[in-house]
Amino acid sequence: MRYSIQSRGDDLSNDLAARAKQYLNDFGLVYDEKEPDIVLTIGGDGTLLHAFHRYRDRLADTAFVGVHTGHLGFYADWQPPEIEKLVISIAKHDYDVIEYPLLEVAIQYRNDMNDAVYLAMNESTVKSPDVTLVMDVELNGMPFERFRGDGLCVSTPSGSTAYNKSLGGAIIHPALPAMQLTEMASINNRVFRTVGSPLVLPAHHTCVLKPVKGPDFMVTVDHLHLLHKDVKTISYRVADERVRFARFRPFPFWKRVHDSFIDSDVR
Repeated sequence: MRYSIQSRGDDLSNDLAARAKQYLNDFGLVYDEKEPDIVLTIGGDGTLLHAFHRYRDRLADTAFVGVHTGHLGFYADWQPPEIEKLVISIAKHDYDVIEYPLLEVAIQYRNDMNDAVYLAMNESTVKSPDVTLVMDVELNGMPFERFRGDGLCVSTPSGSTAYNKSLGGAIIHPALPAMQLTEMASINNRVFRTVGSPLVLPAHHTCVLKPVKGPDFMVTVDHLHLLHKDVKTISYRVADERVRFARFRPFPFWKRVHDSFIDSDVR
């Protein structure tokens, strides 16, 4: 089996990464940064997000597992004292693979540039360089609303606990192939109206944003912040690709939600 390790870069994470690499090499596994079968991330959810984007072209062949060296994460479920136990399980191939839905982001331009296509594991947001974002929103090919406000967020189910939650969006179990559209400070008065509620769209639906004011937009894809100029449309759908996680033991989603947002004693 081929593996790679991605560390957050702090002393604790780097030390654990060195130990894990030595253990895995001793078990006969091959360190391969280009074509790993499994990627071990050590740090937190942000470290795993970076690894996901690094290996986005190998999602069908690569599984991820994370060790958290900070607060409890939604993706990184192992703790530093468990590193030897985890390494033994990897060496024995003693794990199942689960898959979570991803978000496809396609940006079409007014000029002759090719479309830019991204995959998001958590979410994508759109904001205007100006004060107010004005976008026509089409759902499944039908005009829905003209949005005015700070911005829009489209999230995956697994990403629904991240920025989406802070915007008042619903938490969605990642077993559901769906995406969620959430507003950022929409303008609602006697002249301008939006639905004012998060929308959960099934896998066979699309969400298309068409600029009304200004052709340039700040678009985020997880941790990536990108300025796109001369934009014609921004399209979202549940991606055909899925992210794969190596699961060595039960890691119930609702327990993660409870431990992260309700049980203050969990570290």
